[in-house]
Parts: sequence; C-alpha cells; structure tokens
Amino acid sequence: MQEKGTISIHTENIFPIIKKFLYSDNEIFLRELVSNAVDATQKVKRLATLGQYTGDLGDLTVEVSFDKEKKTITIADKGLGMTADEIKKYINQIAFSGATEFVEKFKDAKDANEIIGKFGLGFYSAFMVAHRVDIHSLSYQEGAKPAKWTCDGSTSFEISEGDRTERGTEIVLHINEESEEFLDKWKLQEILDKYCKFLPIPIKFETKTENVEDGKDDEGNPAYKSVEVDNIINTTQPIWTKAPSDLKDEDYLAFYKELYPMSEDPLFWIHLNVDYPFNLTGVLYFPKVKNEFELQRNKIKLFSRQVFITDEVKDIVPEFLMLLHGVIDSPDIPLNVSRSFLQADGNVKKINSYITKKVADKLSELFKKDRVSYESKWNDIGLFVKYGMVSEDKFYDKAKDFALLKNTKGEFYTLPEYQEKVKAAQTDKDEQTIFLYSTDPEKQNTFIESANKKDYDVLALDSPIDSHFINNLEQKLEKTSLKRVDADVVDKLIKKEESTSNVLTEEQSKQVKEVFEKAIANQSYTVEVEGLSPEELPVTITMEEFMRRMKDMAQTGGGMGFYGAMPDNYKVAINGNHKIIDKILKAEGEEEKGRLAKQAFDLAKLSQGMLSGKDLTEFVKRSVDLI
Repeated sequence: MQEKGTISIHTENIFPIIKKFLYSDNEIFLRELVSNAVDATQKVKRLATLGQYTGDLGDLTVEVSFDKEKKTITIADKGLGMTADEIKKYINQIAFSGATEFVEKFKDAKDANEIIGKFGLGFYSAFMVAHRVDIHSLSYQEGAKPAKWTCDGSTSFEISEGDRTERGTEIVLHINEESEEFLDKWKLQEILDKYCKFLPIPIKFETKTENVEDGKDDEGNPAYKSVEVDNIINTTQPIWTKAPSDLKDEDYLAFYKELYPMSEDPLFWIHLNVDYPFNLTGVLYFPKVKNEFELQRNKIKLFSRQVFITDEVKDIVPEFLMLLHGVIDSPDIPLNVSRSFLQADGNVKKINSYITKKVADKLSELFKKDRVSYESKWNDIGLFVKYGMVSEDKFYDKAKDFALLKNTKGEFYTLPEYQEKVKAAQTDKDEQTIFLYSTDPEKQNTFIESANKKDYDVLALDSPIDSHFINNLEQKLEKTSLKRVDADVVDKLIKKEESTSNVLTEEQSKQVKEVFEKAIANQSYTVEVEGLSPEELPVTITMEEFMRRMKDMAQTGGGMGFYGAMPDNYKVAINGNHKIIDKILKAEGEEEKGRLAKQAFDLAKLSQGMLSGKDLTEFVKRSVDLI
C-alpha cells in the first residue's frame, strides 16, 4: 500500500501562514503533540473500561526523546493508534470550513493562539520547528495494519504501510535549521516542566540518576548506590483533581512549595470544584503580602484538562484577586484562544463571578469561625479585601460584614461596630460621623495624641490601597466622612457647636500673624491665628483634607497625577491661647519676636518629620542659645 495526495485545505497558503503566525511562540509544538498523545492514551483506557478493547493495556507511559545527530524529536504513545484511513481523515483534512476566508481573515494576525485550537490545528504546530514530519501508527482495532504518513511542510503527503508492531503512535519531527535550539535536553525539559508537569498520563523524558539503598556498609549503616531510572516529568494526579476530603493541610502546603519553591507558606487556601453551569477545579492560595502593594502578576496558572495554557488570567480571575497564587483548571475555556476571544466567552464571565463568590464565602467563614485568628491575618489579607471592595460592588456587599478597620491602638472593628463605637463622640454639628485616620501613626503621633485627649479614636489606614478605600467608604457609608488626623487642628476636624474663644485682641492677632509670616517667609505656608485649647501646641502645620487625599492617591497611581505634581501648600495654625504666643507678644524687639516665632514654627515641623538639612542645623543651634 502506498498513496500520495494533497492535504484537503483548499489553499496552498495554509502552511506558510501557520509557520509565520506560530513562530514567535514555537515552543508550544511540544505541548500540542504531547497533549495529543495523552488524549489518545486516555481514550484507549476508556475503551478498555467500557469493554470495547480487551487487549492488554500494558505500560501507557508517553515518551519524549530526541537525537541530536539525526536532528529529530520523537513523541511516542501507546494509545488508540490510527489506521491509514483514520490518518487521512484526521490529519489530511484540516477540520474547518471556509479555509480561503480563514486565510484572508488571519493573514495579518499576530496572535498564534487565535489560529491554533480555534481551527483544530494542534498537530500542525509541528511544522513550526520541523521541515518534515513522520507519523508511525498502529490502531488498537483487531487486524489493523500499521501505517506511515510523511509530509515535508507543503500540502503534499505520502502514506504507506508502516512497520510499527506496537499499538499507538510515534510522531517524528525532523527539526529545521532555525529550530535546532530544541535539540537540547535542558530546553526540552524546561518546556515539558512548563506545559506538561501535571498531565494525567506518565510522561518519560530521558533518564535520571537516583541514589537507592543497597545493603549496609561496614559499620552497619545504610549504603547507597547510583542507578539510572526513567525521568518521569509529571505528577499525574495533582491535588486539584482530588476531593478536598481526601487531602490534608500538608498536601496543600507541599503543592504550594512545588509551585512556588521560594515563597513563605500561604495564609490559607480555597479548593474550587464545580461542575455546573461550567466545569472548574483548582486551588487558590492567599499568600503573605503585608503592606507592600505586590501586584505580582502571573502567579495563577490556567490549565485545561491538566495541560498548562497560560499564567495571564486577568479575564478569568477578578482584578483584585490577581494577587492570589495557585491553579485553575477548566475544560470549558477553549484550549488555545486569544485574549480578545477569552473576554467574549460567556463561561469566562461566569467563572469570574464564581471565584469572587467563593473567596467571599471563604473569608466570611474564617471570620465567623475564629475571629481572633482572622484578625491576626488581617495585615496580610486586608489588602485583598479592600481592593475587592473598591473594585467590585458585589464583593463590597459581601465584604462589609467581614472587612476590618484597625485603629492606632491595634484594635479591630467591623464597619458596623466602628460606626457604633465613634458615633457619640465623633458626630459633628451637622450630624456627620467623622472617622479620623492616620496614614503614618509614627509621623502623625502628635495629632493622634491631640485627638485621643478628646476621646476621639484614630484609624490606621496606612496601606497603599487605603487612599482609594477611604473614598470608597465615604461613598458607601451614610452620613459619614473621613478626615486625616493632620488635616486640621483637632477642634476643626470635628466641628461642634461650642468653640474655644481667642484671648487675643484683633490687633494682637494681626501682630502675631505678621511676626510669623515674616519668620517663615515662605508662600507655601498660610498663617492663621485661632482660638484653641491652651493644652494644644502653640503652632500646628496641616494640609487640607482634599489636597492630602489627592496627593495620597497620586502616589499609588490613582489617576490623580495632576495633584501629585502640584506644590505642597500648608496651613499654619497659631494657637492664640498658648502661653508661648503670649511670650512672643511680650518679647522685646522685632528680632527676638521673630526668633521665638521661628523656633515655635520649627518645633511644629520637627514634630512631623518636616525639618531637615540646613533648617534642622539652625534649629539645633537656636535651641542651644535659648537654653
């Protein structure tokens, strides 16, 4: 039997197009061919289970090998195999309609994934790296004859009787000159590790050396010897294919270490397992992120039937959960699709919503089950929760019951709890409840102390997401506003009906203002003399809440770059009721008044970490003189 013919693709242009579009991602040829081999093996196992194949299955390992001298790569399986007629059906007739339209549509395409998979061209990815491909196959069917198929990358093929004696298929790639980089053990191992590490059928690639116990040495201790064993590159039953009831914490942690060897242990994990209205399995881990906004992409790996597809999962996983680590496996996501196609796929949107719900349910469960433990993890998981609340309304609705606010004393409250806690003391004359917050409790300690003296509570909102979270809370919480604790003097942060009167006369206030303006001599500071408690500082430097917030958001890329580029402008509040102000007024000579005013102003800057360089040196010298 020998036959020659033309591959039925209705055009001579298909192979150049395949080569052109897939060349940039040519390593996927190995994924496609090994996946095909695994599929064929699984099918023969299934037939045996159904009693439709009664022969001995034998060793079903898929083997990948290469010969550097002959410049070949071989993928061999012991699966279904094919008859000559089946080769002609499945290989020669590329299964899509309207090939001419296909060529026209994709002649300018850049995305290899858009071509492979959508039109069933997985096998033909071999021609990305090979100038000739041979198929040797023997069908499982009783009495079947072996067949050999050869194609040189044109639309011409040759099929003849083969010499294979074992059930299955062997695909031999004759590597072209441009692709000889793949004739390397470590390169092939790398690709297999990337794409085939969790395929459900054992895959052998070369051999490896292992130390095995070999009796005892002279002192009675175990002796070992080195032996060559098959190098099986994959784990056929990764944990996401198992039932959660069959797994222990150690199994999840071991798998995490396998995925991310250099990472700390995760905080906890979520096992995904759903079969309606779509199929989805996987394990998502919450890593330790702390307060660093580590938007490390490419940490969640997408698989389809245990074949690695991509680690760009932004359309499948909600944006705020891109910080998670782990694995998602779904056969309902087309195997090789472009990202634009992925976005349009209905199942992708359903999966996105499902993952959001599962994460919310898990966090709620942890909070209710052990609040103390949940609070201890909040510094790590708070970033996820706040990011989710800011970016998705549906998640906010669920998270408002388990999101925590932490104050500067280290105490935790849910949103409803905190509203109840501060309502009495921190409601202003307009019936607005004011949440005071600090973005840097160390630096803003002076203002926190002033607030605490009035029995006000101050939240610690010092993570990178908090500038956006603050705005989100104001939009969601009724009759509630948030003010940074250093946005004004404490009496003006929460305005009450009563106010402290200024003991200075109008003329004295004017004089004090002029002394300080001359001493400061900087247009970025606006001086105001106010009636404050004598217990408050003589001088307080603040930045108005709106400008503070816009600048905070600009620092985290919140679309407020305009404000970030604006110069800082501060308000200098002079406490007319403080004894130091009285001392300045009574000082003899304008020079002495100015020296004392500058000292009081520099003290205010020092308390906020704003004094440095030459100004700090002069402040120290002046302090020595005053002592």
